[in-house]
Formats: sequence, structure tokens, C-alpha cells
Amino acid sequence: MSHSSNLEVADSEKILTCAYKNSIATLTMNRPKQYNCLSQEMLDLLENQLLKIANDNSIHVVILGGTGPAFCAGHDLKQMRANPSKKYYQKLFKRCSQVMMTITQIPQPVIAKVQGVAAAAGCQLVATCDLAVASETATFATTGVNLALFCSTPSVAVSRNLSRKRAAELLFTGEMMSALDAREFGLINKFVSEDTLDEETDKLATKIAQKPRVAVATGKKMLYRQLEMDLESAYSYAADIMACNMMEKDTVEGIDAFIEKRPPNW
Repeated sequence: MSHSSNLEVADSEKILTCAYKNSIATLTMNRPKQYNCLSQEMLDLLENQLLKIANDNSIHVVILGGTGPAFCAGHDLKQMRANPSKKYYQKLFKRCSQVMMTITQIPQPVIAKVQGVAAAAGCQLVATCDLAVASETATFATTGVNLALFCSTPSVAVSRNLSRKRAAELLFTGEMMSALDAREFGLINKFVSEDTLDEETDKLATKIAQKPRVAVATGKKMLYRQLEMDLESAYSYAADIMACNMMEKDTVEGIDAFIEKRPPNW
């Protein structure tokens, strides 16, 4: 099953395209010459599409990718320098942070499909997504420090993926991290050959899309909330969530099917 979005157009001028197929929405950043940098316009389009997807029960998973040599090179520095005021920068970084929060708050898992460089806010985008699959040639960096601009907002997401010292190394050196190291250190789930990136990302998305939506949506919300709690509060919260989950009709059907040794009728 597939349907189209008003952004799903074979048009090189569309800076964000959206395609739907088999309960999976694929958002593709399409500013290859600008390395898919996060301009104000790109942030607004991402936010709008994510909010639409959040309210669409037919969509179970989101894939976020980019065209060209970079997944995303971070903020649009030319646009930033064209607006040299603290008020503008505060608004911009607040907007970007809101997009990152939206990724974690929508009920669907979001998978970053990384085909090239993911730098600064682009690295933040990978770290923010629930899952990430990368090409073996993809690289990751928080390069702001090289410009005397510490990657403060990217550090929030990066430090929640990597260990403290690994995050510090990435943030303080501005050096590129390979896909191998990104996987070993926890920034991505796996890396694959360039020619199988689409296939492997789709395979992961399909696995999740085939699970009952109520369980995945409940789990995503619970996972992030409990991570910020102390241990006792986390268990208390998780127990309440699980009890509510048990009352869902799909859960009842899933358990009954397991007991009765038959396929569930979802």
C-alpha cells in the first residue's frame, strides 16, 4: 500500500521529499549542493512533515535520509551569517532543538539512513533518531569547535548516545569518526556497503513496521521517559505503562494467539 504526499514530487527543487510505502514514510533531504544543511526552510518542512506523520496511524516507521555526498552537514552557515543577531540565533537553535524533540516524541520510530558525511547538527540528527544505518564510507563529526563554535546543541544528543569520554573526544577535537567507530561507540546500529544501504535500511524498517503499532508507540514513549528517571521511579513508571499496555486489544489478541499456538489476528 502506498500513497503520495504533496511533497512527493520528482522535482530537484523540492528540498524535502516524502514517500509512503508499506506503512513506512521516507523523508529525504534534497539540497545536495548545500550538503543538505539545516536551513530555516528545511527545519520547518521537517517539523511539519513529522507532525503530519505523528497523526497518521497508517504509518508505523519513518526513514530519514539525504541526497548527494552528505547526509547533513549541519546548519546553513551562510544563512546564519546573513542574520547576525543574537535574537535570530536563539530562535534558530530553539527551532532546531524543537525538531530534534519532535523526532523523539512522535510515536513512530525514526531511522537515519546515512550515506555520507553527518557533521555538527547533522551528527545531532543521527544521534537523535531512534535507530541509524550507515554506509561503510559514512563519517560523523561535531565540527563546530574548528570554527570556534562549540557544538552545544549537538552535544545533547551525542552525549546520550556515546560514553562521556567518547562524546568529549568527538566534541573537543572536531575530527571525523568512521562508520566502524560510530557503530562500536553506539552512534549507529550498523554499517553496510554503499550499494545495500537502501535495502538494509528498508529491511530494518519493515521488521519494525510489521510489529503491532500500539506496542512500538508505547515502547518508544516509555523508553525515553524512563531514561531520565532514577531507577526506582523508572521501574514504577514502566510497571504502570506495562499494565496499561496489557489492556490494549492488540495485546490481548497477541497473548491469546501465543497461548493458543496460532497466528495473531491484528
